[in-house]
Amino acid sequence: MSTVKPSKINKLLKLQPPGVVLISSWLVGQGYSPELLRKYRNSNWLTSIGTGAMIREKDQVNYLGAIFGLQRQLGLSIHPGAKTALSLHGKAHFLDFDQQQVYLFGHSKENLPLWFQKYDWKVDINYYTTSFLPADEGMTSIRIDNFELSISSPARGLMECLFLAPQSQDLMECLQIMQGLNNLHPKQVQPLLEQCTSVKVKRLFLYLAESCSHTWFKHLNLKQIDLGKGNRSLSKKGVYIPKYKITVPQEMQKDESPEL
Repeated sequence: MSTVKPSKINKLLKLQPPGVVLISSWLVGQGYSPELLRKYRNSNWLTSIGTGAMIREKDQVNYLGAIFGLQRQLGLSIHPGAKTALSLHGKAHFLDFDQQQVYLFGHSKENLPLWFQKYDWKVDINYYTTSFLPADEGMTSIRIDNFELSISSPARGLMECLFLAPQSQDLMECLQIMQGLNNLHPKQVQPLLEQCTSVKVKRLFLYLAESCSHTWFKHLNLKQIDLGKGNRSLSKKGVYIPKYKITVPQEMQKDESPEL
């Protein structure tokens, strides 16, 4: 069996925290040749989880540890978004949230590596590539066990939900989410709305915020937000909202549930 120098492998294991994926191309850039990495696998220091990706031997790694690798090692903007981000923030506890469904977002030119797609993360990955928001706007960092991960802020998370609505996201659920976002700060929401390129998302976001009578809504400068022209219909038999030129499901107008 091949032998490896303890100092070299120990240095490698200190480069990244436990519970994350180690991406081969990044390791090579750090000075670890493919031959040396092969020795580490043969010596049971590392375990392959697919072509181009490894984990520490006997390490427990989930999809979040894989995203850490994509963000910190490859510099990608791929991140937990929509309801997944809201759940990580503790904002989706009142929803009928399926923990097996994971929503990830990335820039329009970013693809999930094949090893990520093929590996069984024990959850269903829903990945969306979009550019309706800048990659770095409305992002925040949270701690997951041993590492920091960049995810959508609650405001951006809701906007990503609205981006998926109504085909892949229920609008009534979006209303419930908005009801729980009574502590947003207008200085964080304003740039998101100004830089968002989706007219649908902006109109829905403002409509929901005003419907929930959130205090922060009153401090937004609507004149700086381009709401586009023409009408948008999100329901065939809905209610037309003249101020925002959108047609929403009738039950959204009838809902009078208190803020959560």
